[in-house]
Parts: sequence; structure tokens; C-alpha cells
Amino acid sequence: MKKTISVLVENHPGVLARISGLFSARGFNIDSLAVGETEDPTVSRMTIVAEGDERTLEQIKKQLNKLIDVITVTDLTQTKFIDRELILIKVGVASSKDRAQIIEIAGTMRANVADLGIHTITIEAVGETSRIDKLIELLRQFGIKEIVRTGKIAMESESKEKPKTTKEEEE
Repeated sequence: MKKTISVLVENHPGVLARISGLFSARGFNIDSLAVGETEDPTVSRMTIVAEGDERTLEQIKKQLNKLIDVITVTDLTQTKFIDRELILIKVGVASSKDRAQIIEIAGTMRANVADLGIHTITIEAVGETSRIDKLIELLRQFGIKEIVRTGKIAMESESKEKPKTTKEEEE
């Protein structure tokens, strides 16, 4: 089971190391980690995506809550939330036909051309992980040279009802 956890922490040196160490000590992999300052510069928000059984994830949440610099821990998968990811994909261009197809795919997927070179095109996209994964799949045929992804960022939606199961969660 994949969980998206939002952790508000004091913006101090070493907090990220302590939190990632907690996951590491339990032999647990972090699928995605994004950290950034909030509206309050003394507080940072960590969005952590991890996969594991319910018991292990529950233990990790309890351990996170015990850390001194942690303000709150929210399991977003238990609420309705909004998530996004940013990606830059550098794709090889062998011909003008390839160039046109890549630009068409970008447009269809609501992505932007961030850089247009002689031998490569860099595409920028923001969206849910499933849409980002689909874009990668469509561009793979042209020869992906490089990918940079931010990892998922997420926040609770105003309506805090538990979400219905989506196709993405089932996969």
C-alpha cells in the first residue's frame, strides 16, 4: 500500500537527516520526498510517499510524531488531497518528423517545450503522477536522454472526505 504523508517540521538543520534516518533504520524505502518552506519561514513541509504494509506505516507515523522538530504528521491518503509533480524530460530528436511528433505529444499532454535544441527537446510537465508516467511512456520511443522529477507534493483539499479508490491507487 502506498501512503502520502505530510509532515510539518521546524525549519532547522538536520531535521531531514533525522526523518530519513527513521525510514532507513526500519529498512524502509522512500518512493518520493519533497521538502519546502511554508507560508511561515520557520516551518517546512515534507511530503513523503512510501510503500509498505499498514502496520509498518502506522509505526513510522508514530515514530515521526515523537521527533522533537516534528509539528504535525498527516496521512493524506486518509483524506481528500491534491497532489502534483514536476518533470523535465530531455528527448533525442533524429528528424524534423520526430520534432513535430514530440511537440504534438507535449501539447496533447498539456506539457510545455522548455528548451528546443538541435539534437534534443526538453519537455516540462506538471500534474498527477499517473499523467507524468503516461508522458514518459509516450516519449520513450524517441529516446529519453535525461529525466529530472521533483517527487510528489501534496496538501489536503478543503473537503476532507476520504477519497474514493482511483485506478492509480489500485495499480
